[in-house]
Amino acid sequence: MSRKLRVLVSTICLCFAAVSILISATYLSGSSSPREFVSSWSQRLSPSSISPPSNSTAPQDASGKPADSLIPDLREGNATLLEMAPAYIKSIMTPEDNTISRMECTAQDGKRYDYLKSKTEKPSFRAVRPKYFFAIDLHQCVSLLPRLLSSTVEAMRFLGPENCALSIVEGRSTDGTFEILKLLRAEIEGMGATYYFNSSDLNPTKGARIEILAQLRNLAVQPLMTQPEKYDADTTVVFLNDVAICKGDILELVHQRLFQSADMVCAMDWTYVGEHPTFYDVWIARDMSGDTFFNIPPDGNWDSAWNLFWNNTLARERFNEHKAFQVFACWNGATAFTAKPLLELAMGFRGPKQKECFQGEPEIFCKELWKAGYGKIAVVPSVNLEYSNERGKDIKALKGFASQWVAKDGDDPNDTSLKIEWVKDPPNLVKCMPNYQEQTWVPWDQSLE
Repeated sequence: MSRKLRVLVSTICLCFAAVSILISATYLSGSSSPREFVSSWSQRLSPSSISPPSNSTAPQDASGKPADSLIPDLREGNATLLEMAPAYIKSIMTPEDNTISRMECTAQDGKRYDYLKSKTEKPSFRAVRPKYFFAIDLHQCVSLLPRLLSSTVEAMRFLGPENCALSIVEGRSTDGTFEILKLLRAEIEGMGATYYFNSSDLNPTKGARIEILAQLRNLAVQPLMTQPEKYDADTTVVFLNDVAICKGDILELVHQRLFQSADMVCAMDWTYVGEHPTFYDVWIARDMSGDTFFNIPPDGNWDSAWNLFWNNTLARERFNEHKAFQVFACWNGATAFTAKPLLELAMGFRGPKQKECFQGEPEIFCKELWKAGYGKIAVVPSVNLEYSNERGKDIKALKGFASQWVAKDGDDPNDTSLKIEWVKDPPNLVKCMPNYQEQTWVPWDQSLE
């Protein structure tokens, strides 16, 4: 009898030990539940019937860093360009370095963005789940890297490097962009952030342009979508084009997404087709009347580019007051949006379907957001961007830095005019403009099932 009792006690003790180990492993791995932990390990131990694409981006391991065995194989790079890279990396990682010319940014003062920082916690072995995911697609833009990536690094340092992941997809560059981004890994990981870098031969100038652009955007967010359990449920995706941007611009976009309880916010991007700048992303952006931001007649002239929101009084007033306003669709060089549709619905980017209006992948992405219930999309007119250092300086001089239009210590809680009064429903019809000659109005949810 005593022998049976000892066996029973031993069995109970073993069960308690197993449960304790499972709970500890769950906590240390960053999994949200023991079931998730067991599931993730069963997947690792069981060979998957689905092979990852050859150009897939490395997912994270349990520590939150890309596992060495999962980092994509990359070409060596050009020896001459590799020798040039350290000077650019120093410029990227050192904001005060002026060795390489770049657009100047103003210093960030005040406490406006302090609440965005990761909270200081007691030392723990638990893997930190990043809640800021930076995604960038780049091609042949070496001169812009010291400004674009330095601002990104500054923003990550401010938000807490361990709280951030940076995913960059480079394509077909011969100017040193690839070599710099490849060698940047040690610096980004050294500061405590997660770094994903991949290179692709996809060429939007050959073949189905929109579909290829969508594939490149999907590659940039692939690390997020393939390992959703590794990221905070409230993760913000900051997706940047090859723009001259400042740390303050990035933080203002992140702030406005949270302050407005928005699903997605965008900057305003500009281009110089003449002496004066004009809004750039007119093919993509649509206001809440479903129209383009300025009128373009069938002959394609931009003579009315100065007359933004000519038929939308509310948007025009808030634009002129540098206050955020709701739109149907935008991208505009830089955007910050909730990761929930990507994490929970596996929503990515795509090209137009058959019998669907021919439109850009960002506009389709916004349309999919509306369909999924994420229609709080807005433009932040205090953030103004251009695509080169030289013209970026001109835009900042003309339109101002974001810091000039915002309260440095935070918005006045009694100023209700700063808040967007969200409209729940999208416009019934949206302008379809595959080209300037063919402009029609189609249902906003055309081709959505």
